[in-house]
Amino acid sequence: MHPDSPKPEPSASDQTDADLFLALKAGRIEALSALYDRYSNLVYGLALRVLSNSEEAEDVTQEIFLALWHKDNYNPTRGSLSSFLVTMTRSRSIDRLRSRNTKLRFLQRWKRISTAEEISANPLEQVSINERSQLIREALARLPDSERQVLEIAYFEGLSQSEMSQRLGIPLGTVKTRTRQGLLKLKQHLRDFIQ
Repeated sequence: MHPDSPKPEPSASDQTDADLFLALKAGRIEALSALYDRYSNLVYGLALRVLSNSEEAEDVTQEIFLALWHKDNYNPTRGSLSSFLVTMTRSRSIDRLRSRNTKLRFLQRWKRISTAEEISANPLEQVSINERSQLIREALARLPDSERQVLEIAYFEGLSQSEMSQRLGIPLGTVKTRTRQGLLKLKQHLRDFIQ
């Protein structure tokens, strides 16, 4: 090699996390790929342990690396990248658990309200139950068809989001978005009723 010729860049496997992070912030996508190869098993494994759901663990893994790419929230002087990724993964996974539990509690309340029709004891209670059922039907009718469809399939048939994705022939992310938006709108429509 001629003494004046430029030295070849080290391969990604030879670069430190700090070097790869700086390359990532400089817009070099191959740095993200190298960091993903280096830490995706760690992130996915932790997310899977917290969530006990492979699809959600995959989603969290993708979110973590997209956040690393798009946000400038890692500071190499405050600790190792692996520690940062572990903390971020744990936090995102716990947030998902909380969100999952909130949605589950809402659906359970909704189910209790709608199944109350079967418990009717006297005419006055029957009138109240019929009014509640009507409120729920009206709230569902106010949702866009796509959002109402996924909520009805989840509630009445008990299908998972991945099963709905297969049945409806739409991406899993679309099912998740429609479910989340539908639940938020339904909760808003019924907020005075379910508190």
